[in-house]
Amino acid sequence: MSIHVENITKTFGEQKALNDISFTIKKGEIVGFLGPNGAGKSTTMKILTTYTPATKGLAMVNGFDVLTNPIAIKKSVGYLPEHNPLYLDMYVREYLFFNASIYNVPKGEVEAVIEKTGLTPEANKKIGALSKGYRQRVGLANALLHNPEVLILDEPTTGLDPNQLIEIRQLIKDIGEEKTVLLSTHIMQEVEAICDRVIIINKGEIVLDKTLKDLQKNQQQIVEVEFDYRVEEIALQRLPKIEKVENVVGFVYNLYFKTKEDMRGEVFDFAHDNGLKILQLHQKNTTLEKLFTQLTTEK
Repeated sequence: MSIHVENITKTFGEQKALNDISFTIKKGEIVGFLGPNGAGKSTTMKILTTYTPATKGLAMVNGFDVLTNPIAIKKSVGYLPEHNPLYLDMYVREYLFFNASIYNVPKGEVEAVIEKTGLTPEANKKIGALSKGYRQRVGLANALLHNPEVLILDEPTTGLDPNQLIEIRQLIKDIGEEKTVLLSTHIMQEVEAICDRVIIINKGEIVLDKTLKDLQKNQQQIVEVEFDYRVEEIALQRLPKIEKVENVVGFVYNLYFKTKEDMRGEVFDFAHDNGLKILQLHQKNTTLEKLFTQLTTEK
């Protein structure tokens, strides 16, 4: 396992930031780490990168214990924190050469990372003159300098424009083919575009840990339909792949289907065959965003 977290708890005074959380991440996985502000995402990442110790529990990265082998972990982990710390008076290339010297990374590798992260046009500019999006690229380049086995990225696409988003997402996806990536984000589309798996944390506890394939496979489709008069629910239960019928109000029904196939055509056929008129019809599939809202607001 690239990352192993077992019964980690972290308290700050009387406040419990993490409450007995556990998860593992295999080599080559790209895992989205989601949660509302204050849920414990950044605290978990700081523990994994040895910036802060856990109050109790075990955390290991690349087989090294974060408490007993912090130097080994720093050598094998690339970390982009939420608040990207940069020397604004340094030039991009100068800054990366400076950090590369700490890791004994050859200059040729620095140039390769600059090109990979799309920094070539900005490499001779001062970091302080860059847009927020390009500063994020500098932070990502810095995390990649020493060719780490694990990348831990806290909000890596903050401040990027739509074109930059596509480029950085693809870069992270390419990196994930040979490295393990744990990234936190508030952008659900980002998780769906990049990640193999999603972990949702709320109030310091893991509330979901599933692969994107499992989530999509188990996705529930909801069709809201309003007929021109009341329909017996037992009749609606005859629709193919129907799981549940819910009379919302009046002649409005929520129809729950266990399939990704668009079932609105079946509802139209049902109405036609039974002499009904459809006054309105909406598809309300259970998306990752809706699932996130459910899991982080019900507790």
